[in-house]
Amino acid sequence: MVKLTRIYTRTGDAGQTMLGDGSRVAKTDARVTAYGTVDELNALLGICRLHAAGPLDQALARIQNDLFDVGADLCTPEQEDPPYEPLRVVAAQTTWLEQEIDRVNAGLETLRSFVLPAGSPAAAHLHHARTVARRAERDTAALASMTPINEEVLRYLNRLSDYLFVLARDANREAGGDVLWLPGENR
Repeated sequence: MVKLTRIYTRTGDAGQTMLGDGSRVAKTDARVTAYGTVDELNALLGICRLHAAGPLDQALARIQNDLFDVGADLCTPEQEDPPYEPLRVVAAQTTWLEQEIDRVNAGLETLRSFVLPAGSPAAAHLHHARTVARRAERDTAALASMTPINEEVLRYLNRLSDYLFVLARDANREAGGDVLWLPGENR
């Protein structure tokens, strides 16, 4: 369990931070960028929850907790015979997202155009979260191109952006429908 008695430690004042395995890296390290973007996404989901109730709020709360797992996974480098078993994202977390995508998408109309990231406040914030999830995925893919990571993290982030997309569509369905792109409309 985490126990924080001091919030500032001064250990990062020179631009370095400690990873989950105790090693120190620059705050500009690709690993720190990846889990930092995951942290940003988590904060944005907190804003989404201001516009959510019931099952949507419960789903977003679950995802926020899972994103802490993602961050813990990303901040702990892969190593053989670690001194303790690190927290890793597992396939069941991604499977839950897939099941949720299928459940929510079943109630939505077939898309006939691209969807603009707009509509109700809930939908607009969920679309924003979707774009940050995609950036977290890109940052994690960049990290994976440099060093081994748990590949389930990439799958999870990929599915999460898809889930946020269908959640935004569902929020707009309840508020009157998607805002569709009209190609060439303003020529």
